[in-house]
Amino acid sequence: MESTGAMDWPLYKKLLFRFFFVYFLIYIFFNPNGVIPYIDDISGWYLKPFQNFGTWVGNHLLGFAGPVSVHPTGSGDTAYDYVTSLLTIIYALAGMLIWTAFDRKTANYNKLFYWLLVVVRYYVGITMLSYGFFKVIKLQFPYPTFGRLMEPYGNSSPMGLAWTFMGYSAGYNWFTGIAELSCGILLFFRKTSALGAVVTLVVAGNIMAINYCFDVPVKLLSTSLVIMSLFLILKDTKRFSDFFLFNRAATPSDITPHRFRKKWKNITLNVVKYALIAYTVIFDLYGALKAEKEFGSKAPKSPLYGLYSVQKFIINKDTLKPLITDFKRWNKIAIDGPEYAFIKYMNDTTQYLSAKLDTTKRTLVMYPFTDSVDRYHFNYARPTKDSLTLIGTYKSDSIKIMFHRDDVSKFPLMKRGFHWVSEYPFNR
Repeated sequence: MESTGAMDWPLYKKLLFRFFFVYFLIYIFFNPNGVIPYIDDISGWYLKPFQNFGTWVGNHLLGFAGPVSVHPTGSGDTAYDYVTSLLTIIYALAGMLIWTAFDRKTANYNKLFYWLLVVVRYYVGITMLSYGFFKVIKLQFPYPTFGRLMEPYGNSSPMGLAWTFMGYSAGYNWFTGIAELSCGILLFFRKTSALGAVVTLVVAGNIMAINYCFDVPVKLLSTSLVIMSLFLILKDTKRFSDFFLFNRAATPSDITPHRFRKKWKNITLNVVKYALIAYTVIFDLYGALKAEKEFGSKAPKSPLYGLYSVQKFIINKDTLKPLITDFKRWNKIAIDGPEYAFIKYMNDTTQYLSAKLDTTKRTLVMYPFTDSVDRYHFNYARPTKDSLTLIGTYKSDSIKIMFHRDDVSKFPLMKRGFHWVSEYPFNR
């Protein structure tokens, strides 16, 4: 779909353009990703009838094994998302056919192609910018929690493994975050848009590979970003092939901006452009810094924050020995945030629990996220700064547990650090 000036477009090119024009606009309509101010708040209202139709199609026509719903789960690859992707393709094909039936005289779509490139550039750029800030501020990939550190290696999910790998290194987060920020900045301007498209293809391609290979449920979005990057590159196919493949001189790209006849329209367009860029940069950065204080590295920590080993576990006045076959006795407890805890039992099984701490009454209530009735009720005490005692009940049992805080800096992952010189690989 390389630009051909005012020449007539062949039929196949018109068909491809009509399809992608409709497809990209509908995709952005269904997945606004904050591309304009407050659009995510508005989208919840205008998407409702389409969501109802999508769930009906999934539940009655496509025969999914489970119910299709739009309830947010943190996944971008739900059954509803796949139904929406299928419907988007169907809508685009229908739009292409209807457009072709009613428009047989237009020689080319150079102006529409120009504006479609602008829309796609800004959509991809804004999306990459938002992801970049959440890596530079280190929100998407937090440092390994105490729970991660004591969880058996083989018990982690592929996504958990990827998140731990990424979260360990602040430097690598900066590297990937700056790469994504660069994509956004380069795509915002016509003179750097070709370079931006190439860089975005590489960066988004790496994201897509991680999502596919580590089962991260953002496969649909990352795939769409790669497709959009390829679409942006296609405009300069001949230039890139001449330069990279055939060792020929590459002709300059036509980056002449579209101009309206009336001056005020051009001024308005420029004001909107830079206002949108400023809004995206400022509010993405502000949102990331705010999130860092709410649930990132600067968020308030629990008064019981730490990783603790069980020294004595007493249930109904019986002291349980630390046997590896015991599925009742705890081995360790990790308290990372103020709202959850992580228990590791003697038989190596693990459990995440919701944790409600009352520092005034000095009580701790814990229960599974899926069952708020099955509760531990404890009073806690801190005899020393490195010890913790829990006394309470679970079901009909009385429980007393005495802990000692572990020194997490002794984990090889935490103390190894960076070395310029390594006589032997430290790959234990």
